Amino acid sequence: MADDPHKATLDALAAKGRLRALTATRGLDFTSNDYLALAESAALRDAAAAALARGVPVGAGGSRLLRGNHPEHEALEEEAAAFFGSETALYFPTGYAANAAIAATLPREGDLIVHDALMHASFRAGLEPGRIAVRTAPHNDVAAMEAIITDWRAGGGTGRVWIAVETLYSMDGDRAPLAELVALAAKHDAMLILDEAHATGVYGDQGRGLGAQYEGAPNIISLHTCGKGLGAAGALICLPRLYRDFIVNRGRSFIYSTAPSPLMAAAVREALKISAGARQERTQLAALVRHAGEGLRKLGLPFSGSQIVPVIVGEDSRAVALAAALQARGYDIRAIRPPTVPEGTARLRIALTLHVTPDDLDALFADLAVEMERT
Repeated sequence: MADDPHKATLDALAAKGRLRALTATRGLDFTSNDYLALAESAALRDAAAAALARGVPVGAGGSRLLRGNHPEHEALEEEAAAFFGSETALYFPTGYAANAAIAATLPREGDLIVHDALMHASFRAGLEPGRIAVRTAPHNDVAAMEAIITDWRAGGGTGRVWIAVETLYSMDGDRAPLAELVALAAKHDAMLILDEAHATGVYGDQGRGLGAQYEGAPNIISLHTCGKGLGAAGALICLPRLYRDFIVNRGRSFIYSTAPSPLMAAAVREALKISAGARQERTQLAALVRHAGEGLRKLGLPFSGSQIVPVIVGEDSRAVALAAALQARGYDIRAIRPPTVPEGTARLRIALTLHVTPDDLDALFADLAVEMERT
C-alpha cells in the first residue's frame, strides 16, 4: 500500500542515506570481528567434528530449564569460570541476549544504573527506566559518573548502584579507564559490569580481556562474547554464583529461549584452549595494530590504539560513498552511520584481523588516501 508506514520509514531512511541491506561477503576482510582468524580455522573445525563424532547434538531441543541443559553447556561454564577467574559463568546463545539479560534482570527496583554513553545497544535494550533509575554518562568520564551517583544519593536514592562500561569500545576502539572505574565502584559500594566483547581473546593474559586482573571480585560482572576474538558463537557472563542463580530464575531471555547449540558449546571450549596458547597470534595482531598507527599518522588521521580503527568522515552520504569506492577496489569495509554512532560521526570502521597482512594494510591506506580526496 502506498501509505504503508513501514514503506514510509524505509523511504525516509533511504533519503538520509541510512537504509540497511544485506550484502555478500567479498574482498579482503577489514570488517569482521574475527580478530585472531579462528572462525574458519582447522582447529575449530576439528573440534566440531570431534564433538559430532562423540555424539554431541547440533540442537539443544529445549530451554536449559527443560531438556536443553547438556553436559557440554555445563563443562563450558565450568571451564570458562576457571579460565576467566570468576566464581561461575553462564552461557547464552548471543551477546545481545546476554547483555540485555544483565540489564533487565540484575538491577532491582530502587537501584541506579549509570552507563557510558557509548555502551552497546544490547545493554541499553534491556534497560527498564520506568522501574530503575537510568543515567547516561559522557564517554569515559569517570568524574561525571561520580557526580551522577552523588546527585542521585542526595536526591534520596537508596538502592544499589550499577556501573556499566565496555572495556574496549566497539565503534571508537578506545579503552575504558578501568582502574578509575574499579575505584569508583569500591567507593560507592557499586556493582561494575565490564563488557569485554572486543577484548576477549585479544588482550590480557591468555586473552582473558582487559579486565582480567579484576575478575572474581564480588562486585564484578563481565561479559565475554564468543563470536569475535574466540571465533565461535554465543556469550559467557562471568559472575558471582548469587547473580547466576538469579538470572537462571528471573532472566526471561534465559528462561524462555531454546538453549545454545551443544555443538557450539564444544567449539567454544576449544576456542578457550586456543586462546590460552595464542601468544604468537596476539603478538602478530599487536604488530599489525602498530603498523596501522604508523600508516594513519602518515595520512594525518587519528588512531584508536587498538584493532578497531574508525575513520570518521561526518556525513552519512560521504561514508557510504567512501565505503563503496573501497569495496570496488577489493576491500570489505562498511560505512557505520547513526543511530549506531552519534549524529555527525558517520565513519568507516576498519577492523584489523589476522586475515590480512601489513602489505594489505599499506595498500588499503594508499587507496583510502586517493578516495578521500575524491569523495
